[in-house]
Amino acid sequence: QPPRTCEDYRWEWRHCRGLRHAFHHYYAHGELPACGRWREDYEACRAWESGRAAAAQEALCNSERARVTEKQKYAPVWTLRKSPPPDWYLPLDQDKPT
Repeated sequence: QPPRTCEDYRWEWRHCRGLRHAFHHYYAHGELPACGRWREDYEACRAWESGRAAAAQEALCNSERARVTEKQKYAPVWTLRKSPPPDWYLPLDQDKPT
């Protein structure tokens, strides 16, 4: 069984090709999105479901692994606290004029 349903890959591919997503991606990153990976994953998923193709299974698993490692390579923006600040129980200074 594939890691995701084939309809998930199809939806991601169609979403990636959409005008709104392309515009947002171009605005944020300065280039058009590369949607070929989603199409290849969709086709590999269909081949895996229909014929149990080992090559399609390997390609899809490698693509998912690459997607996960790509997502994990960016560090979080905020550093997580181990404990609350020492003065967390004091009232806020919202009512005081500055």
